Amino acid sequence: MNLEFLLEKFGQSPRTQEIADKISLPIPQRIACSQLSGSSISFLFSALYENPALKGYNHLYILEDAEEAAYFHNDIESLINPIDLFYFPSSFKSNKNFKSQSSSHIMLRTEMLTRVASGGNKKIIVTYPEALMEKVVRSSTLMAKIILIKVNEILKTDILMERLVGLGFERTDFVYEPGQFSMRGGIFDIYSFGNEKPYRIELFGEEVDSIRIFDPESQLSERKLLQVSIIPNADGITDEQEKISFFDFIPPNTIVYTSGWQLFLDRYQDNHDNLLLFLDRKTDADALEKEEKLVEPELKDFTSYNDMEIALGKFNVLELSFGSTLKEPTCRIQFDILPQPSFNRQFQLLIDDLKSHEAAAHQLYIFAENPKQLERLHSIFKDLHAEIHFVPIAKSLHQGFVDRAQGIVVYTDHQIFQRYHKYKVKQAYNKSKAITIRALKELQPGDFVVHIDHGVGVFSGLQKVQNGGQTQEAVRIIYRDNDILYVNINSIHKISKYTGKEGHVPKVNKLGSDVWVKLKD
Repeated sequence: MNLEFLLEKFGQSPRTQEIADKISLPIPQRIACSQLSGSSISFLFSALYENPALKGYNHLYILEDAEEAAYFHNDIESLINPIDLFYFPSSFKSNKNFKSQSSSHIMLRTEMLTRVASGGNKKIIVTYPEALMEKVVRSSTLMAKIILIKVNEILKTDILMERLVGLGFERTDFVYEPGQFSMRGGIFDIYSFGNEKPYRIELFGEEVDSIRIFDPESQLSERKLLQVSIIPNADGITDEQEKISFFDFIPPNTIVYTSGWQLFLDRYQDNHDNLLLFLDRKTDADALEKEEKLVEPELKDFTSYNDMEIALGKFNVLELSFGSTLKEPTCRIQFDILPQPSFNRQFQLLIDDLKSHEAAAHQLYIFAENPKQLERLHSIFKDLHAEIHFVPIAKSLHQGFVDRAQGIVVYTDHQIFQRYHKYKVKQAYNKSKAITIRALKELQPGDFVVHIDHGVGVFSGLQKVQNGGQTQEAVRIIYRDNDILYVNINSIHKISKYTGKEGHVPKVNKLGSDVWVKLKD
């Protein structure tokens, strides 16, 4: 008995099959499933996703907030790890500030919208109310804006740069965040919104000689590609056609799930009220942090509460919760699942509980992300002379539960030991990755810098140099006795701005001297 067996139990449950049969009907269903607790919802969802009767359906799960969406996303990754699983966040950093955007969130939104627009495998979209308020570009418009670049094709860089600017990309000296491109000699760098790292296109004349993914911090190439799709910010695309509701964007064969219908409606309304207050208040942009992506939101860019309710009418809606709040459901299905009890780190209570389940012929499963925690539990039971037979599963799971109807007990180690269970949110882009490039852009001639191999010098700007027959930009550093060091862009990760006591003027090193080496040692 293992995870596959446990998933199979949920898949073969008569209740699971009843839900699948109802959804397969030609008229959209509103199904209220109650008496569900903890991660039993994740197991039921996984079983429905794998059900043959629902093979052609996409799945949209709306959680209470960003944190709950992250926990659910983590559960589904642990249980079935499907290919097309997407975390779809709001593009804004806060549900109270509709000007400040997150580059990582924009990339995750763009990834999902692009993949759904392109069709193919069935998709799982995990999200929360704030993210669904924002209108999105039409799928046909989005696909038309994607730029395909292939090795060995002719690339007119002037035309490409003009097109990128038209799509909202910015030309910079070096690319370090999504939406930027740079041109240096025969090297064209582009940071697409559809990839976690930027692309480096090397040209031989006008022909694409090679395409590589490279690290924006070190500027070092990682692997070659034969072709790439340059994807603009899906939320930032402007077109003669107005943007549409998210519910008009997703395919009609999408099952919409919520973990609480009324809670979802209330949160959607609350967030829309926050938007109205924000637009009325007209927050001063000067009070916002530096280097944030700022937009000027308008009411027409968001879907109203009434329009959202109307749009949902064309989908199968499935509420998975402990107490149902779905209005006028076409079908009610009741489970018999309780949450994992709290043992307050009293292991005798845990042992007594598990023994009572064993006596009732229930199957015991304990999940732990770290296998050593499972070994620790075995040791505790042995030390307390308790013979407990459970199935250890080295997987992360958010919350345990007891399925009385199926005779299944699923507990998590972090709840047993009363430890905080940290969720992992996918980050498509991290500002810290670009700190070297960002710092370089902020340097002024005369600033002191440190090269890891040569020591303290004076930054003297960027200069074009010949390298292998091609013109490239390099960092110019002046050392003692006016010696000059040119640092290629592929090695700029070795440079950092000098930091010392305020007002202190550092001693500039001499190239070739062993003083810096001894200091490092």
